[in-house]
Amino acid sequence: MHPHTSPHSRPDSGSGAPSGRGPEPASGRRSGSRGARLAAVGATLLLALTALPAAASGAAPSGAADDRVLVFSKTAGFRHDSIPDGIAAIKELGAQGGFAVDTTEDGAAFTPDNLARYDAVVFLSTTGDVLDTAQQSAFEGYVRAGGGYVGVHAAADTEYDWPFYEGLVGAYFQSHPAIQKATVDVEDRANPATAHLAPTWERTDEWYNYRTNPRERVRVLATLDESSYQGGAMGEDHPISWCQQYRGGRAFYTGFGHTKESYADPAFRQHLLGGIRYATGAAHADCRPEQGYRPLFDGTSTDGWKQAGPGSFTLDTSSGTLTSTGGMGMLWYQARELGSYSLKLDWKMAGDDNSGVFVGFPASDDPWSAVDNGYEVQIDATDTPDHTTGSVYGFQSADLAKRDAALNPPGSGTRTRSGCRASGCGSGSTA
Repeated sequence: MHPHTSPHSRPDSGSGAPSGRGPEPASGRRSGSRGARLAAVGATLLLALTALPAAASGAAPSGAADDRVLVFSKTAGFRHDSIPDGIAAIKELGAQGGFAVDTTEDGAAFTPDNLARYDAVVFLSTTGDVLDTAQQSAFEGYVRAGGGYVGVHAAADTEYDWPFYEGLVGAYFQSHPAIQKATVDVEDRANPATAHLAPTWERTDEWYNYRTNPRERVRVLATLDESSYQGGAMGEDHPISWCQQYRGGRAFYTGFGHTKESYADPAFRQHLLGGIRYATGAAHADCRPEQGYRPLFDGTSTDGWKQAGPGSFTLDTSSGTLTSTGGMGMLWYQARELGSYSLKLDWKMAGDDNSGVFVGFPASDDPWSAVDNGYEVQIDATDTPDHTTGSVYGFQSADLAKRDAALNPPGSGTRTRSGCRASGCGSGSTA
């Protein structure tokens, strides 16, 4: 963001959008700031950060060796012929990802003592009323005690008379058209279930319509573009995968997985693995509902942004990212001035890189305006403990324990939704 060596005499310190020390697409987590004097600049960081490459996450690290998952596939209604393929795939993912897998179609496995052995329970295309009252009570207690839940496809076509389960799965199945190809819009690419995906994902499956839209209660990870297929009935906002923290536990649901072919698809398998790892607690994800944000950078254009200082930023619309090169310049948001907001952004660092984001400075084409008048939120995974990612130079360190629990290692950053939330800031989904 600025052409000088450092905002606070620290050599190699970047600011705002990625510093121009070579291709450094921003890194991995969300930084939020509330600024008093926020000029149009407020999103300076956002843009360049959001620059993080869609597929930056790569393979998920393996879980703890003692993690254990129970796959439950009992059906009291329609039975999917893909269930054996799903079981085989999850066993293979467990062998690769470091967790043990047990399987059952017997509701009698749902006792407090038995469920306590598992870090997560996968409902693999279950249908109908599959648990009796005592078994429901045991599973509810398991979730409330911090257990994980993964619902795959027809898990939403299960236990219609159990309010706790309706909240856990997020939404009940309503109908579906014929199997066909559709476009999936990936909203949150910071989640371990979606970090490997591009902004859009073309795939063939059986596309569920749901009785309700769960967005107000869950973090939506992906939606269906109903203009890309026939038979959608939810309109412009059609969630198809989501996660949430629910009554003490962790829950992940994906509407994918009807076809046998799904379980041989590497992208879907990685999606399923990421959801399982979130549910077991092996992977961190922010699954709080996200509402009221509008995009400052949508991954397709830099409209509203302006260059200050040397260097340049390259936009890759296929991945929705920006990469800085050739100097320590800055992109600042000059479309409108923001006075009070919550700012989310994406960033990826290749390793021992150093950059940051400025907020709270007067609108100006001079990058030194940000340095001299604003506040820099540091983005650096390898600096001293009190001045690494999340700290505000000259003021306060981040909460180190919470920060360290949330950050990915250098080079494995992921992308999340970005935007601003404030009175008069507007609303809507971010890129």
